[in-house]
Amino acid sequence: MKQAVLQRPGLVEIRDVPLPREIKANEILLKIHRVGVCGSDVHMYYGKHPFANTYPMVQGHEYGGEVTAVGKDVTLLKPGMKATARPHLVCGHCPACLRGQYNVCQNLKVEGCAGPEGAAQEYFIIPEDRAVVIPDTLSYEQAAMIEPIAVGAHATKRVGDLTGKNVVVTGAGTIGNLVAQFAVARGAKKVMITDLVDHKLEIARECGISATANLKKEAFSDAVKRVFGDEGFQVAFEAVGVQSALTELIGGVENGGTVVIIGVYVQNPVVNMGFLGEHELNVLGSMMYRHEDYLEAVDWVSQGKIKTSPLITHYFSLDEYHDAYKFIESNADQAVKVMIEVTE
Repeated sequence: MKQAVLQRPGLVEIRDVPLPREIKANEILLKIHRVGVCGSDVHMYYGKHPFANTYPMVQGHEYGGEVTAVGKDVTLLKPGMKATARPHLVCGHCPACLRGQYNVCQNLKVEGCAGPEGAAQEYFIIPEDRAVVIPDTLSYEQAAMIEPIAVGAHATKRVGDLTGKNVVVTGAGTIGNLVAQFAVARGAKKVMITDLVDHKLEIARECGISATANLKKEAFSDAVKRVFGDEGFQVAFEAVGVQSALTELIGGVENGGTVVIIGVYVQNPVVNMGFLGEHELNVLGSMMYRHEDYLEAVDWVSQGKIKTSPLITHYFSLDEYHDAYKFIESNADQAVKVMIEVTE
């Protein structure tokens, strides 16, 4: 079978490898149909991911596939069904795992990133305990989108009830867009998303996020005033991983408000801790997701609460995996979610 391997930063090669080993009693063999290219994948491609620097690496932690075989103890899935799976591998015995926060396991490994190989290949084995059923009504593209959607589900639950609150999201890429969609669906009063690219803001509007701001054309403070008036905003999600975005959110959020950090920072940002303390701000991290976030993601996509199709902007075949990265490099303003078609 074919497998895409990130040999070193800047080089993806396609190689032929044997089919996966015989599956165990609790395992499922997937024929991979679609793999999404994630921002973390791009960081790894450039050798700039702060927490993932293992090469060579078979990437792919956003995927949808068809069940072709199941182990004798598997009851969740059967051949012919669609599925995806959570990519994180956890120890189960550290303090975080024991209290149910296995997404921040002290020994966390992530398939296709900081851990074993991922799903950028024609066939891939998953265990039943991390598997997620994809309804027949959803496409393989939507199945591959469940992973980033679960990121949005988890991040927006970090702040508790959003009902009636004004929310700002910085960054209208895939994650920022999905976080904003969840904020709307969770009852936020108004949600504004910012970016520097009109095309991404147009996609956000297609997904139901009506308040947008291009910060190349409008100052952040002016955009906040235009959208929220004197009410300001109480919650913010930083989804780009750049200093300027974090500085504006901390400086602009209401006293006592909350800023959630989702973006991956290549360079550690500077935070005015005195300002943070004086205004009693809450700055929270958000790390990936848990299984219930995956299930909620599937449910809300099935109900039409979360839109995916406007986000998928370009397709490449498995043989064109390297070309996909070069395309993203040359067309960063136009590429939002790039999808790899592993199986036609």
